[in-house]
Amino acid sequence: MEALRNKYLGQIEAATDEAALENVRIAALGKKGEISLQMRELGKMSPEERQVAGPALNALKADLNDALAGQKQRLSDTALENRLAGEWADVSLSPRPAHQGTLHPISKVTEEVMAIFAELGFGVAEGPQIENDWYNFDSLNIPPEHPSRQEMDTFYMSLPEGANRPPHVLRTHTSPVQVRHLEAHGAPCRIIAPGRVYRADYDQTHTPMFHQVEGLAIDTDISMANLKWTLEEFCRVFFEIDDIELRFRASHFPFTEPSAEVDIRCSWEGGQLKIGEGDDWLEILGSGMVHPQVLTNAGIDPKVYQGFAFGMGIDRITMLKYGIPDLRAFFDSDLRWLRHYGFSALTGA
Repeated sequence: MEALRNKYLGQIEAATDEAALENVRIAALGKKGEISLQMRELGKMSPEERQVAGPALNALKADLNDALAGQKQRLSDTALENRLAGEWADVSLSPRPAHQGTLHPISKVTEEVMAIFAELGFGVAEGPQIENDWYNFDSLNIPPEHPSRQEMDTFYMSLPEGANRPPHVLRTHTSPVQVRHLEAHGAPCRIIAPGRVYRADYDQTHTPMFHQVEGLAIDTDISMANLKWTLEEFCRVFFEIDDIELRFRASHFPFTEPSAEVDIRCSWEGGQLKIGEGDDWLEILGSGMVHPQVLTNAGIDPKVYQGFAFGMGIDRITMLKYGIPDLRAFFDSDLRWLRHYGFSALTGA
């Protein structure tokens, strides 16, 4: 027994890889291994001989299994150390060239919009992209006969058979976030709600899924003058034009009263759009004072609080700022387009 112990313990210690170690295990403890064969001989022994040989063979087997497990762990640790030594990386080295990956223009502009409004004291609110009829339409004072509630304009979700409620929709704007925020947090508040929205339209300037940011400011003494200053300040910083000029035109939206569409001065000279100069005007967003009924629907007393709201397409202002002619290209996943219009994820430039 002692001779077998010394023999195989020596071979285990000398094994330099897991394959050699497995060969030792098979030679000693495999089905036809030397120790396994000796254990089969126990049945031929007398009871007295088995009382001596059985425990000795079991002890030998246990010792060899322990030695095999220990050597296997040592070989594994050594292999890992060698691999780590060969694969180390100096994280202080300069990053790889930024052109290997770029930030999508929509992501860049969304972050920029949030940063600008953060400087103006606005927080960010989010809400679900699948909305119920109340939040997407009724709470916003949109009547049942309004065109936006038709299936040709809105994506409705299918209803379970026998359901007794209006179907949910893919939200058509981020205005429901405003109502949800007022319900949850009350007034006063100043928030923007950026996110994906959905409408059944598709051409050079429309896609079924696009991005909006809507703003809401509610307090006891907010007026159209505050709205005008906020939008002028945003456009001045976003378009990087100090002498920005906006024009407010009376309009109608169900959720604001009075309502105004906002145009920005521009030039189309030579077929090229230039923001902030020229004699033409380009519509960029809608705005107005929040309708008292919308405040009531959100649990806010319109006799105490009032405020303004606005909404603009993130995709649209991205196209205007960076001269991108076709909205559909935003969603084509064309790497050539991304390399041309994309931004470095590290610098944003």
